[in-house]
Amino acid sequence: MTDGASSFNSQPERSAGRVARNRMRIAWMYYVEGLTQNEIADRLGIGRVTVVRNINEALRHREVKIWIDGAVAECFELEARLKQAFKLVDAVVVPEPSETAHIGKAIGVAAGMYVTDQLTDNFCLGVGWGATLYESLQTLAPKDLKNVEIVSMLGGIVQARRFNPAEFAWQFANTVGADCYLLTAPAVVDSAATKQALIERCGLDQVLDRVEKMDMALLSVGTMSPQSTSFRFGFFSEEERQSLIAARAVGDLLYNFYDASGAIVPHAINERVMSMPVERLRRVPRRVMISGGNDKVDALIGGLRLSAANVLITNERTAEELLRRHEAGAA
Repeated sequence: MTDGASSFNSQPERSAGRVARNRMRIAWMYYVEGLTQNEIADRLGIGRVTVVRNINEALRHREVKIWIDGAVAECFELEARLKQAFKLVDAVVVPEPSETAHIGKAIGVAAGMYVTDQLTDNFCLGVGWGATLYESLQTLAPKDLKNVEIVSMLGGIVQARRFNPAEFAWQFANTVGADCYLLTAPAVVDSAATKQALIERCGLDQVLDRVEKMDMALLSVGTMSPQSTSFRFGFFSEEERQSLIAARAVGDLLYNFYDASGAIVPHAINERVMSMPVERLRRVPRRVMISGGNDKVDALIGGLRLSAANVLITNERTAEELLRRHEAGAA
């Protein structure tokens, strides 16, 4: 009876093992042997869709790590120009993806590599949120480090989605074996009074105060488009979005809406956001802006000014446009 139960319980484990082995075999054929997806499908007698799904799953499970050594000459030149123009301590420019839809993924992959290189023992890292930052998990590599803290810099959202700030911070911390600190409150509350009460009475001030020990903060900006991450979750009505635009908002950083000069716009929404105060973030030694796409240039210019970011990770065309604006005196 016992042996039978043991055999029965082990079946799911064996099945999961076979799935993992098949997944890694497909990834090996694709990345190491250099076979096309169609060639793999023909050799294994499976559909191309199955091949694509397994390759993506191998990346998601971190069974495949993609590292690129060496710099594309044009990107290297852009990095040097960005550092000089915007007084940055570092810049990373990724080659322009063949498809615009892949810009966020390309920047996120580079961000994961950058953060992996920067992490050390006794490190405190603040993380924002968004689709681009989420992509950094693909290349964020585990390291045997001690006393590392990951701090979410924005409250949570109600829907359980992969871009939830709390979920992203937890996954980030789990990958690098760090302690995780969350702002356990909605990203936007109903009033400034509620915000103050949550900070003072629910212990959130202890999380907010961790900004003073942060070594690095990962930031990204959103646009005023209705398709921007900030507006897709229903926190703000279309009327509020339009009123923010009327107040000259060009983008948001941790739900703090600002204008082209990098000044927080006078709007009630900015008084209801549960996030790290921007003025305190500006004192973090390394402030990394991770964003790109030509639709984000205006938001990036204002966001760089607002955060006083001293590291920028972006794509080629966005870097070129930022430099063009700078040389024209508009950035």
